[in-house]
Amino acid sequence: MALVFACGDHSTTPTPTPTPTPTPSPTPTPTPTPPPSPRTLVGAGDIADCTSDNGRQGQHSEDTAKLLDSLQYDVLFTAGDNAYPNGSTANYNDCYHPRWGRHKNRTKPSPGNHEYESDRHDGAAYYAYFGDLAGPVGAGYYGYDLGAWRIISLNSNIPSGPTADQYRWLREDLQQHQSKCQLVYWHHPRFSSGQNGGFPELDIMRDVWQLLYDFNVDVVVNGHDHLYEVFAEQNPNGFPEPGRGIREFIVGTGGAPSYRFVANKPNSQRQITNRYAVIRFTLLADSYQWSLLEAPNGGVLDSGTGTCH
Repeated sequence: MALVFACGDHSTTPTPTPTPTPTPSPTPTPTPTPPPSPRTLVGAGDIADCTSDNGRQGQHSEDTAKLLDSLQYDVLFTAGDNAYPNGSTANYNDCYHPRWGRHKNRTKPSPGNHEYESDRHDGAAYYAYFGDLAGPVGAGYYGYDLGAWRIISLNSNIPSGPTADQYRWLREDLQQHQSKCQLVYWHHPRFSSGQNGGFPELDIMRDVWQLLYDFNVDVVVNGHDHLYEVFAEQNPNGFPEPGRGIREFIVGTGGAPSYRFVANKPNSQRQITNRYAVIRFTLLADSYQWSLLEAPNGGVLDSGTGTCH
């Protein structure tokens, strides 16, 4: 009996050589952008008065100037009434310049009412002395960036209502810098417990305060009353609003004769008079610190912290 086997093809199909899978290149981890370095803003208002007490008032502004000589800072601001009695060319040359003028190249000024009390009542000597540092001649308002912050200097001696050029400029600048922490300074305070606190002139920046509040501005700094006062965060009508309102500082301690406190305003948190001092703001990415430094040696009279809105 014959056995027959049916066999398939004995040829062997070669096994394919595996194709190596490329190893993906690692995606680099983005390096986070470091926050801006802290910046320092220092200053005061109501500064160089060489008109009384046989020059002793000039000594007070010399003391605050000596304090500035010892500080490290980025920008020096003035909150107006920089040179007494009338902001004349002679007042600037004879009294302001030998003192705070030592720091002129880092100064971002604002004018006070005494800058407008010379014969022409137009602040001409102020604009001539500071030049481009004071912004457009005759306007006296401007803004600049300082680290993570937008800083604005205003002029409370010219119209500031909703139809005024200054108001329209301010609104546009605030619209363009809404992502930044913001500090604004000018001369006349909206609120004060000092001897000017009951005068109608403190209402001249009411519309500006409302605009600043609407754009979540953090800090306002003024002079005019020759003392130091800090208010809790409040709205334009003077009601407390922690975390939303504006914190106001009055720093009229640059060298002119001190004023007294008359009647405590609501939300006033700290009051100091008969001291000559400058304030130092340390501006961080989303917060700030302040210290009031007594002249000439820099002892701390007041300090605190705040968070941007």
